Amino acid sequence: MANDDKLRDYLKRATAELQQTRRRLHEIEEDAREPIAIIAMSCRFPGGVSTPEELWELVAEGRDGITEFPVNRGWPTDLYDPEPATPGKSYSREGGFLHDAGDFDADFFKISPREAADTDPQQRLLLETSWEAFERAGIDPLSLRGGRVGVFTGVVYHDYGVGGSTGGLASVVSGRVAYSLGLEGAAVTVDTACSSSLVALHFAMQSLRTGECTLALAGGVTVMSTPASFIGFSQQRGLAPDGRCKAYADAANGTGWGEGVGLLLLERLSDARRNGHEVLAVVRGSAINQDGASNGLTAPNGPSQQRVIEAALASGGLTAAEVDAVEGHGTGTTLGDPIEAQALLATYGQGRPADRPLWLGSIKSNIGHAQAAAGVSGIIKMVQAIRHGVLPPSLHIDAPSSVVDWNAGNLRLLTESVPWPDNGHPRRAAVSSFGLSGTNAHVILEQAPAVEETPSKVADQAGPLPVAVSARTAAALTAQLGRWHAHLAGLPEVSVLDVAYSSFATRAALAHRTVVLASSREELLAGLAADEQPITGTVISGSVAFLFTGQGSQRLGMGRDLYKRFPVFAEAFDAAAAATGLPVSDVAWGDDGDLLGQTVNTQAVVFAFEVALFRLLESWGVRPDYLAGHSIGEIAAAHAAGVLSLADAGRLVGARGRLMQALPTGG
Repeated sequence: MANDDKLRDYLKRATAELQQTRRRLHEIEEDAREPIAIIAMSCRFPGGVSTPEELWELVAEGRDGITEFPVNRGWPTDLYDPEPATPGKSYSREGGFLHDAGDFDADFFKISPREAADTDPQQRLLLETSWEAFERAGIDPLSLRGGRVGVFTGVVYHDYGVGGSTGGLASVVSGRVAYSLGLEGAAVTVDTACSSSLVALHFAMQSLRTGECTLALAGGVTVMSTPASFIGFSQQRGLAPDGRCKAYADAANGTGWGEGVGLLLLERLSDARRNGHEVLAVVRGSAINQDGASNGLTAPNGPSQQRVIEAALASGGLTAAEVDAVEGHGTGTTLGDPIEAQALLATYGQGRPADRPLWLGSIKSNIGHAQAAAGVSGIIKMVQAIRHGVLPPSLHIDAPSSVVDWNAGNLRLLTESVPWPDNGHPRRAAVSSFGLSGTNAHVILEQAPAVEETPSKVADQAGPLPVAVSARTAAALTAQLGRWHAHLAGLPEVSVLDVAYSSFATRAALAHRTVVLASSREELLAGLAADEQPITGTVISGSVAFLFTGQGSQRLGMGRDLYKRFPVFAEAFDAAAAATGLPVSDVAWGDDGDLLGQTVNTQAVVFAFEVALFRLLESWGVRPDYLAGHSIGEIAAAHAAGVLSLADAGRLVGARGRLMQALPTGG
């Protein structure tokens, strides 16, 4: 009997441990598949694109961003020769260029002019777009110093020609961002040729899911400092003579080179919800693989492309029919496009309802093949498409490629804009990138889960609110004010409360500051446009000194209103007055100016007043519980002078306004 009891107890313990192990295994599996939230995006692309919104306008309007060779890089003026394979020449003279790639505000990142000149423009662009990505997410970039924030960047070109300088090293492309912002997560530079940015995204997701990082930047950058790629591909006759990618078209006649930079700020979905970050879309699944020993080192491999698609679907727990559209690799080559189209037909094109074809397009038809930034350009495009409910057209398609058997599956090319209706499930799109190296990447995006907005418990505050704008230099501050004015003038639906909250809660407090006080949008716009701002200041250092005034500053009633309004002032005033042994309040708040003017009384009153004022200012920066009820002007002035921290000043606008993700960035 005793043995039976022991056996029964053992079996109970073993069963409980087994159940616990199964639960833990399930949790690990769920963690490994948790969607990754995209909480911000930033970019520069051809066609004058400097924001994700401008990229969307470009593709939604069907615009072409291809231009002639840049004239500010010292490229040979006789580079073009229409005859293919002429040594040292390019038979194409157009592409997708960042004509202002050399522009850089070195002072903003505290980089000397000499070091900036030695630094590859690719690194400079990543610095700018990294800062913007954090600000667009409502995160002060300076608040991340020492945090487990990762940087995963794709880069292919190392042709800036700076010798052994760190300005040209591949490792420093990601490392400089981490160094400049003090980020202590993983910093990884990826080069898998055309698939680099999506491979970087895949690695960033893994780092987030394992807890190695809490936030991660992922993307890629391409700037062609020399025309070597044009010359090399002209020798191989792989370029489109007009520089345009005619993706999946019968007229396809080669690729068109492009440039760009794109970054995504990523966070685990559960963390993004807990931290109150807006989710633009989620990455549901991703996969990478290699062509292996295929029919050529640089030739695409259809079966490998099918396998990477199937792996990405499996990682997201999806079927092919649950994906609505694919942003294809689509470089416009007569070899690669048909192979890719057949792989898509064999996977996504099968088992679909007749009225729900897979829609296929490529942003390369708008901006060229941005190489290390190609995949991330497709991500930004499709995130915007998901949010707008529209699939934009691809350009330069005279007719679907006659080499492809389009009847082998339910797939259609996006030759015109197509509405993206609600099909009873979240909108989903996949993005492909296939590297010249044979490394393939496939990512599946999904519409962000709906979140019920809770109404603010804070009523609109009467009276003026402060909107804080800051920059590294006085000139940059003036320029920033102009950008804010132009931006907000086009957003009539945005309230002063929203702008005020976002300006304090989501922006770095840089040295040159101004605060515009406004009770209405009209007052705000007028203040931003004014030549002289009402409250300005420059923070010289991180230290604040207080100088007590001497005799002569006294006046009847001094400190009376502050005493009534702020408990911290009253407490300090009473303590200081008691220490003097004189009837300080009676003298200061009486009606006898002669009595106040007597030296013994004057110095006691001024001393008590200055001590109390110091404690009040100290409480604004150190003890935020006393912020309620402060004068708007006093708070604004204290922030502009560097006395009041940005975080504490943000409380001024009443707990939370509505966060504006897209205030002008930088400064």
